[in-house]
Amino acid sequence: MLLVLALPCAASEAAPDRVTVFAAASLKESLDEVGKAWTQRSGQEVVVSYAASSALARQIEQGAPADVFISADGEWLDYLEQRDLLVDATRFDLVGNRMVLVTPSGSPQGPLSTRATDQLLAALGDGGRLAVAETTSVPAGRYARAALKNTGGWERLKPRLAQGENVRAALSFVARGEAPLGIVYATDAQAEPRVRVVATFDAADHPAIVYPAAGLRSAHAARAEGFLAFLRSEEARAIFARFGFTTP
Repeated sequence: MLLVLALPCAASEAAPDRVTVFAAASLKESLDEVGKAWTQRSGQEVVVSYAASSALARQIEQGAPADVFISADGEWLDYLEQRDLLVDATRFDLVGNRMVLVTPSGSPQGPLSTRATDQLLAALGDGGRLAVAETTSVPAGRYARAALKNTGGWERLKPRLAQGENVRAALSFVARGEAPLGIVYATDAQAEPRVRVVATFDAADHPAIVYPAAGLRSAHAARAEGFLAFLRSEEARAIFARFGFTTP
């Protein structure tokens, strides 16, 4: 069978016909494509639930029946690893990302400097809010908070934040014109035609953005091993790159 020769870890006849993946919301478009490619190769259906990494990790801790977890940062994988919920030796870094400042695509707003807080406040206007993911537990929000702290704007911009339950919620605030500015991943901006980028944060202004993946102990090993191997393949990496993700 060609698939077995090309991917020794691919799903076998003995493996269940479905793999359930919990994944960070920002992966939706790319991971949907990767899942389709894997299904075409293996015949195994990929079912993905997308949400904030923090919410997904807590669901897994409470016994949610997932086979693979892909987080938008390492802390939530650490959280599960400390609770012995990951399959040994399956963890790896999948992709990377960048943080950008976006505005509605129809806005006249020009380019901005992430280090000019006065400029950002002026762009928000009297009642405008800066859309971000929740800043204490959601990875995108924590990256945004770190970036604002390191660029000197956190204390003045904190009262102006509109915090969403995940990064896609923050993106929607801007896309719908409910917020004049938002901080999201570069891949989110690429996926949403109703926003455009007006600034990119320097990578040194926040922790490195890395999405780790791992198999979960709630799954039979055969259910997840083929898909995890495919995630590391050149074919999968090319799909992620097409959607704007970087190599970690």
